[in-house]
Amino acid sequence: MTTPDSSAAHTSATRDEGAKRTDREVSLPILVFFAFIVGLVAAAGAIFFKYLIAIIYNFSFYGKFSFILDPNQYGEPSVWGPFIILVPVIGGLIVVFLVKTWAPEAKGHGVPEVMFAIYHRGGNVRGIVAVVKSFASAISIGTGASVGREGPIIQIGSSFGSTLGRWLGLIRSQKIILLAAGAGAGIAATFNTPLGGVLFAVEVLLPEISPRSFLPVVAATATSTYAYRQVIGAEATFHIPVWTTLPSHEAVNFVEIGLAAFTGVAMGLAAWAFVLVLEFMEDWFDDMKLNDYVKNVIGMLFVGVSGYIFMLTVGHYHIMSVGYATIQDILATNDMTVLLLVILFVMKLLATTVSLGAGASGGIFSPSLFMGATLGAAIGTAGLWLFPDSGLSVAVFAMIGMGAMVGAGTSAAMTAIVMIFEMTRDY
Repeated sequence: MTTPDSSAAHTSATRDEGAKRTDREVSLPILVFFAFIVGLVAAAGAIFFKYLIAIIYNFSFYGKFSFILDPNQYGEPSVWGPFIILVPVIGGLIVVFLVKTWAPEAKGHGVPEVMFAIYHRGGNVRGIVAVVKSFASAISIGTGASVGREGPIIQIGSSFGSTLGRWLGLIRSQKIILLAAGAGAGIAATFNTPLGGVLFAVEVLLPEISPRSFLPVVAATATSTYAYRQVIGAEATFHIPVWTTLPSHEAVNFVEIGLAAFTGVAMGLAAWAFVLVLEFMEDWFDDMKLNDYVKNVIGMLFVGVSGYIFMLTVGHYHIMSVGYATIQDILATNDMTVLLLVILFVMKLLATTVSLGAGASGGIFSPSLFMGATLGAAIGTAGLWLFPDSGLSVAVFAMIGMGAMVGAGTSAAMTAIVMIFEMTRDY
């Protein structure tokens, strides 16, 4: 991943702001109270972001104003017909303008920028980043760019946590704790995964783990999840059909265990390839001797054309936007061929890396889920064909693939495992 360059003006402003205050340390109960506030704001941000995506998606694809959008259901073909190819292009141009004008940190998928702030900026994330990231990412996702919504909410939550810490004049370590609490709370609310949000902050963001850092994160994620559920509901992200048949002829299914091990190796290689291709695309677009707007047009045209070809050939846009409908389809019906699943994996990898390289704003968690589900389901489908009496389940291997792909790609194995459990409510 490329590390974002901070401008001299931003660095100077951050230092000047920090110099105006004498840093102070608050007690743990007070810090937990501040984390509670951060959790509430993260939940509000997740709710706002969800509805903003719905408005932009409905307008971009269907020319109507509506807050209603079920990402787990395939949408109807766009009213624009073949001109849907231009929708990601138009959205991308707006995103480039927003990012270049107000917040360069809002470009990309967000987590590296947050980690850079923790280790190199003393936990300082500018407040404007949350605003720009919200609109830029909502436009990217709503107009079809192949990115996820978790990166934006991580930056939104961390931005507020960091800003609150600066307003209060807290010491560096406590600013970082509130920053991590905001990021974890954003993840928890977005995916309805309180434990996953805690583990994300612990595994990925916090430099050290202790009661003084752990308790505020727990308070923020629990608060954000509860608040989000009061407004949106407590439904799982993905719905798994109730298992009607379970293999009972043997205590240990060696075929399933062996194929699961093979899936893990395959996902490790897939995640490695994803990271390499993402780095290549980011560098390739950066090295182009072209205007940023022209670069974005090139990338978004690829995404739009690819999505439209999928609509013409298989009836759905598939690789455009977050792709939750495809994941839900795989988990529920399991009727895709191995060839189609592999093609979906490859094209999602390309669409995501091109989107981010060309300047889209969004996360890589959702695309990783998509790639893991498609490749895992392909392995499960092939295994079921090779071993028809082994009691294998394609949905199980899709879930294994989702967890393995996210864990390998983010180096946060426990976060991935627990989040897949919480997102499917199937342990």
